[in-house]
Amino acid sequence: MAANLAQSQSTTEESGEKTSSRRLAGKVAVVTGGSSGIGFAIAQALASEGCAVFITGRDQAKLDATAEKLGSAPAGTGAQVHAQVCDVRDPASVEALFEVVRRRFGTLDILINNAGITQPVVSVEQTSVELWQDVIATNLTGVFLCTRAALPLMKAGATIVNNLSAAAKQVFPNYASYSAAKRGALGFSLSLREELIPRGIRVMALMPGATYTPMWEQIMPNAPRERMMDVTTIAQAVLFAVLLPSQANLTELLMDPTGGAL
Repeated sequence: MAANLAQSQSTTEESGEKTSSRRLAGKVAVVTGGSSGIGFAIAQALASEGCAVFITGRDQAKLDATAEKLGSAPAGTGAQVHAQVCDVRDPASVEALFEVVRRRFGTLDILINNAGITQPVVSVEQTSVELWQDVIATNLTGVFLCTRAALPLMKAGATIVNNLSAAAKQVFPNYASYSAAKRGALGFSLSLREELIPRGIRVMALMPGATYTPMWEQIMPNAPRERMMDVTTIAQAVLFAVLLPSQANLTELLMDPTGGAL
């Protein structure tokens, strides 16, 4: 499913008329886990700048509803949002996603590895093998699979942003599988960055602190939402990174709960 997204508008000083900046017009992006939370906000920010965006997830109905929601606002930029089912744990599903991108556009400018799951608050002793494997497969192996499938479509000037977590650097007891996956994804990101510097493809690890998303309902329903970052803050950080000059290369973007970069 494809849907036009509302344009981002700015007021010009000369005429007072609203015009779209369209700074990403002609660009193509994939945002995994794009049907809600941070992924949705990132997809919205990219498409508002004229970028064609593929949002992925495991639930086609939810993806279609999200694409329709993104396309329901007036005055579109002409950018499109494409809803494509993909299970990042499954190599065949990932390959199918990027084959769709190849057939539709032949190229990919932006990859946002955002799909991820959390875990219950449990000790290592209480962590089941099934839980461990699911968290690692989604939060770490999925980043690898999507990156590997995307790279043949990417040229110099392309950008990969791996949305990790402050858990990639900070220690949180009773989150062993989540912490292991995120730290592993950071190591993967740093190694990938070195590999791709000669090809002119930028790689960044985004590590936001506590951000208000539905995920918190699973792990800490009473967490103080007023002290968390909004998803739009994260989306703007990603947009900033994507819009950097092609020769610029941030290694890490670690954000604190007040919305500042560390």
